[in-house]
Amino acid sequence: MISVTEAKQIIRANIRALPSSLVNLADAGNSVLAENIYAAVDIPAFDQSNVDGYAIRFSEKDITLDIDGEITAGSEIIKSLSKKKAIRIFTGAPAPEGADTIVMQENTAAANNTLTINDPALSKGMNLRPRGTDIRKDELALEEGTLLTPAAIGYLAAVGSAKVNIYRPPALTLIITGNELAQPGLPLRTGQVYDSGSFALKSALQLHGIRSPEILHCQDDPHELTLALRHALSESDMVILTGGVSVGEYDFVSQAAENCGVTKLFHRVKQRPGKPLYFGMKDDKPIFGLPGNPSSILTCMYVYVSLALNMYLHKKESLYQPAILKNAYRKTAGLTHFMKGMYNAGYVEILTGQESYRMSSFAKSNCLVILPETETEFKPGYQTQVHLL
Repeated sequence: MISVTEAKQIIRANIRALPSSLVNLADAGNSVLAENIYAAVDIPAFDQSNVDGYAIRFSEKDITLDIDGEITAGSEIIKSLSKKKAIRIFTGAPAPEGADTIVMQENTAAANNTLTINDPALSKGMNLRPRGTDIRKDELALEEGTLLTPAAIGYLAAVGSAKVNIYRPPALTLIITGNELAQPGLPLRTGQVYDSGSFALKSALQLHGIRSPEILHCQDDPHELTLALRHALSESDMVILTGGVSVGEYDFVSQAAENCGVTKLFHRVKQRPGKPLYFGMKDDKPIFGLPGNPSSILTCMYVYVSLALNMYLHKKESLYQPAILKNAYRKTAGLTHFMKGMYNAGYVEILTGQESYRMSSFAKSNCLVILPETETEFKPGYQTQVHLL
């Protein structure tokens, strides 16, 4: 049995980046850029009005001006501004040649096709967006390694990018084992429980951009499980199994992995929940075996599977935050405990209902409270770390 730190080190040492993938910009949200992006155009692409108002020469602001037509957003004709004239203009419209200032309509008076300006604060260049002030054509827009937030996606669209290369998530197969599992919505027979773990796991994977993993359901049968794992390894970059990793007579994951030529790198970690966690490699493909209890599945997903996925995706590791413990807790030495908790403004409370089968407390938590392996007593005020969910 190895420590949590050792388990993480082994995972980090074995995950290899996948080739980048060219995708439509609209599908690239929350991914990481695998290339530098350069602007295809100037932004703005022309001198542009920032407000609804009138385009003028600043030197003529104190005289009455004749109104000479209008320019709307989307206009393809660039007009010229004659002397002693003003042109009605709308937000986003191209400024006429010769104009150096836009005066807001609220600070004007228009009558009989003439314009008087009443704006003591008006200055030359006001309300005018000069061409290329955000970025010039061929300048670097975003660097490789940038996380594509909604703002970044919008910015890349603005500079003319339709497709981008991203670090893609692995093709992934989930293998759900257990004779006792029934699908939600069906009546439960004696001895059955609803399959909550795979639903929680699939939802967590969606946060990493994995929206449609292949999902296989297996009975507790070594031959069936071996066939399923062999298929998954042929089709996927990564495999996650749930259940069947303990030491019971019907726990067959380790045997199936050996049958498929998987090299076991660890099996059992000094932690609670999730002690029987399995990790192995087949060539460059990682295989995780998660314990079957719902809280164990989700804890191991957050702590270990997310670590591997973030490496594939070139993202930072999950967010760990220092926190001050609000309530006391005691545990035995020898295991790191990941406790369901509620974090707020630098303080964290360990919730009740910590057993690995109980999801009610997990559903209300916003973090995992990390209690170190060697320590046993934790008093209010103890400085710990939390893994924000």
